[in-house]
Amino acid sequence: MIVLIPAYEPDERLLLLITRLRRARPDLGVLVVDDGSGPAYATVFDAVGAAGATVVHHDVNRGKGRALKTGFAHVAQHRPDEAVVCADCDGQHTVSDILVVADRVAAADVDVVLGARQFTGDVPLRSRFGNSATRTAFRLGTGEAVQDTQTGLRAYPARLLPWLATVRGERFEYELVVLLRAVAEGMTIREVPIATVYLDANASSHFRPLVDSVRVYGPLARFAASSLLAFVVDALALLVLMSLTGSLVLSVLGARAVSSAVNFATNRLWVFRRPTRDPVGREAVRYWSLAAVLLVAGYGALWALTHLGVPLLAAKVLTDLTLFVVGFEVQRSLVFVRRRRAQRNEAAVAEQATRPAR
Repeated sequence: MIVLIPAYEPDERLLLLITRLRRARPDLGVLVVDDGSGPAYATVFDAVGAAGATVVHHDVNRGKGRALKTGFAHVAQHRPDEAVVCADCDGQHTVSDILVVADRVAAADVDVVLGARQFTGDVPLRSRFGNSATRTAFRLGTGEAVQDTQTGLRAYPARLLPWLATVRGERFEYELVVLLRAVAEGMTIREVPIATVYLDANASSHFRPLVDSVRVYGPLARFAASSLLAFVVDALALLVLMSLTGSLVLSVLGARAVSSAVNFATNRLWVFRRPTRDPVGREAVRYWSLAAVLLVAGYGALWALTHLGVPLLAAKVLTDLTLFVVGFEVQRSLVFVRRRRAQRNEAAVAEQATRPAR
């Protein structure tokens, strides 16, 4: 087991953490990635190395995501059979919590382990609000309920090291993108409760509220942007076709054909990041089967609302907002199913079929 700690301009708390880790579990390897802290912090990293940790340096600051990927690559090269536990360097993760997360990933029945803070007690307002907002957005975007999407205490089995290197992101957004990719690919995510520790109102954090919030929330925005694009295309096409034909049925059908083609391509390649080499056929059949169901529901709602005197555009907005959640949930869970998830489901079905009857 390797404890990976990305560090930028650390203080004595990093040395204290490593000393306590080595004392509590001497068999643990500790890898520290100096993310370009500079000569002023050389004595800190010298002491860290003397305490038994391996130290890898970046010449310049490259971001937490890149520091983590540097650490994963180092472990994959030098100790490829070891699981990795990621922890922060600022004292927010206790030794006991790190060890609990390490023991959980060793159980080998999980892909990602999260040390989930409960956010009770004296938590800085920006941290409480930021985590609550991200947790809500993550739930709406993926359908998965994760208590702490921004925790830095995480663990991954050795088999995931090559995959972690493929995840996009160089700074604070990287850890959220890992979760989004893990959910999209049907990986097993487990949380274990840990203490919520904020020292000096989290003053040591290098998180930049404006710049890094844009990076963190950027991946989540893709989910809404794709649907917004489809809505705009559909609404414009509906208005144009209605003015040309005067037929609500033909206008709805034509507009939905255009917008659904745009939405299918956008969701497949941009939102759910399906590889272009994967077969399209089954996904297309599932997608347009869903589209047919939503088309009937949408037409029925439009017919009812317009006959009640609601303007067409307003009726369109109300209808699409109502169907948005259902449509996305079905696409996420049934249409754009990652191969890994599909294989897992097929294996479970096969195992059930071969199990002797009782």
